[in-house]
Amino acid sequence: MRIPVAVLGATGLVGQRLVRRLANHPWFELVAVTGSDRSVGRLYGEAVRWRLPGDPPPEAARLTVLPSEPGFEAKIVFSALPSSVAGEIEAAFAASGYAVSSNARNHRMEADVPLVLPEVNPDHLQLINVQRQRRGWRGCLVTNANCVAIPLSMALKPLDDAFGVEKVFVVTMQAISGAGYPGVASLDIVDNVIPYISGEEPKVESEPLKMLGRLAGDHVEPAPIRISAQTNRVASRDGHMLCVSVALRQRARPEEAIEALRAFRGRPQELGLPSAGEPPIVVRTEDDRPQPVRDRDAGGGMAVTVGRVRECPLFDLKFVVLGHNTERGAAGAALLNGELLVAEGYVS
Repeated sequence: MRIPVAVLGATGLVGQRLVRRLANHPWFELVAVTGSDRSVGRLYGEAVRWRLPGDPPPEAARLTVLPSEPGFEAKIVFSALPSSVAGEIEAAFAASGYAVSSNARNHRMEADVPLVLPEVNPDHLQLINVQRQRRGWRGCLVTNANCVAIPLSMALKPLDDAFGVEKVFVVTMQAISGAGYPGVASLDIVDNVIPYISGEEPKVESEPLKMLGRLAGDHVEPAPIRISAQTNRVASRDGHMLCVSVALRQRARPEEAIEALRAFRGRPQELGLPSAGEPPIVVRTEDDRPQPVRDRDAGGGMAVTVGRVRECPLFDLKFVVLGHNTERGAAGAALLNGELLVAEGYVS
């Protein structure tokens, strides 16, 4: 029997991608969707303005949109709520006994909330025990990271394990879908690059340090890495691209870095989680890859693609990373965290 789950904020773009990913999921059955006041009481298929190819899955379309309040029968809720409302709502669900897998930023950096990238830090789920004890929650709250911090951390993890990472300089080229729907006004983004995304650089500089950090009892000790980020909005539809330079504790040739990246596997691959990319990191050797149009859907949108690995005249190595921002960086990340919660025994 499949586990009953719900999507909070199901009519938004990330919510729609979660609904689509949950259609025919081998472990989960979507039994409830929530939305804003204007959608509550309507059938999901009528309330949602579907932005993805095709139509909403028929099973989801027949569900009645509920308010974002505890009370329905589900064990896991996947939160695609906007950060303006997510904080208190997610805490209320966790307190009421639900396992909450959130895409929102509100709780990410709280000491007892696991900020989980399953390939990188699955052991951080142990903070759930601390969280439940401190807060008296019957459920739990787990978050995924920012849509740039995820591919960056994925690429850094095997390099840090093999050689140690000391410093990172990253410049991003982020797709317009990262701004939600309708994204960025066409007169602002066509024939243009916007060198500022509100609140983005601090997240890229801090969240990887928590994910790459060490679990120390009731908290995470951040990784001793310095990250400098510059973030830019560009006119691609989906797929965030990062140009990264790294300084290593132990020097490594590009060939050695490529070998470490290609060999990398994480807990999701070990457990065979349904949404896990295999391999989690795809390495391209062409001079002009990765590219958003050609590579963002690698691994069903759940793999990170790395290319142009070469020596850096300032640091040690430089390379390009690409991740699908609304799949691996949002909906798929929350879903994979939910699968990890089940596989590791936090949801039964």
